[in-house]
Amino acid sequence: MTETNNKTAQYHIDLEDQHGAHNYHPLPVVLSEGKGCYVWDVTGKQYFDFLSAYSAVNQGHCHPRIVDTLVEQSRKLSLTSRAFHNDRLGEYERYLTKYFGFDKVLPMNTGAEGVETAIKLCRKWGYEKKGIPTDQARIIVCGQNFHGRTTTIISFSSDPDAKGSFGPYTPGFETVPYGDVEAMRTALANQPETIAGVLVEPIQGEAGVFVPGEDYIPQVAALCREHNVLFIADEIQTGIGRTGALLRICGDCSCQGHCEQQATYTRPDILILGKALSGGTYPVSAVLADDPIMEVIKPGQHGSTFGGNPVACAVAQEALEVIRDEKLTQNARQLGIVFRQRMQELVDQYPALLSLVRGKGLLNALVINDSPDSKTAWNFCLALAEHGLLAKPTHGNIIRFAPPLVISEQELHEACDIIAKVVRAMA
Repeated sequence: MTETNNKTAQYHIDLEDQHGAHNYHPLPVVLSEGKGCYVWDVTGKQYFDFLSAYSAVNQGHCHPRIVDTLVEQSRKLSLTSRAFHNDRLGEYERYLTKYFGFDKVLPMNTGAEGVETAIKLCRKWGYEKKGIPTDQARIIVCGQNFHGRTTTIISFSSDPDAKGSFGPYTPGFETVPYGDVEAMRTALANQPETIAGVLVEPIQGEAGVFVPGEDYIPQVAALCREHNVLFIADEIQTGIGRTGALLRICGDCSCQGHCEQQATYTRPDILILGKALSGGTYPVSAVLADDPIMEVIKPGQHGSTFGGNPVACAVAQEALEVIRDEKLTQNARQLGIVFRQRMQELVDQYPALLSLVRGKGLLNALVINDSPDSKTAWNFCLALAEHGLLAKPTHGNIIRFAPPLVISEQELHEACDIIAKVVRAMA
């Protein structure tokens, strides 16, 4: 790594505290460099990164191919807006639609923008193609969801921190329990003529890596087809290899020929991607759908100054090439099994501290046997950081573990040894 920062960690923390909005509560670690599955703080201390910027850095920190592409394209042409064509957008759109098997893509920047785009697209399809009366379109969502923090999205959040004191809220959403097929069946049978879509995360990451039953997604998709309702998959966190499949909706293998096995593919009507779509180097998101859905969007009805800019297009295409060339999906699937086996051994040995481990691929969670209001999980993560591993609690007593998919089996075992050491010390 390069030379260490001559300013202390507390100096940087104090600067943020004084001049920045207090909208996050990070661990007291100040990072200055990253490579692969490692990051370094301003003192030069090395850590395993087991959060991966909430799964945005699947390809590893500062992947040289992605960074080189970013620099090369930035020097040539960075932004034109969509007032003009550029020579990267069409190539990228052709590549992305072929990669995921859709007719069209609408490029955006952030995950929340992708979800907002999908909501608008779904509603417009509902009015213009399904014939829902004006302003009566409903979208079914799941409890404990996390799709972003814009005003519309928090309107159907069940997180009081995300939602509280931000009203009035956007109407048109109905919530059902996550993973409950019968609840979804009942909701879709209630005036289906006014339901435009169902929005679902194949695994709820922010909620604590909740993995529904294997038949949940296929059954929800089938119910949507039965009622002429669009099935919208939010794969912003679970997609791009994270769960051991190119998309989590592919099941336990992979899809579209990107891995060595062919899965039963539950195809969404609208697919939302983000985060690792750029390998963590640039904000890139995308919404994919086929022509009968995407054609309802006409010029002037939706867009973004930065959406589809040349740098984003070049970076995203290279990031996806890295996923395929380095077989990161397969690595996530294989090492996820290893990780959960190691964690299950700890759960079995220390039930007073640990309740369970769950997850798919390299998106996993360790549930602490304590109240969500306790500080146990936070203290656990502080201890992990002291020993050289970074993770973060979610929902109080759940610790999410999601290392970059470039991690090797040896590195994974080294990280598991750190977790085991902390468990033994706290048990």
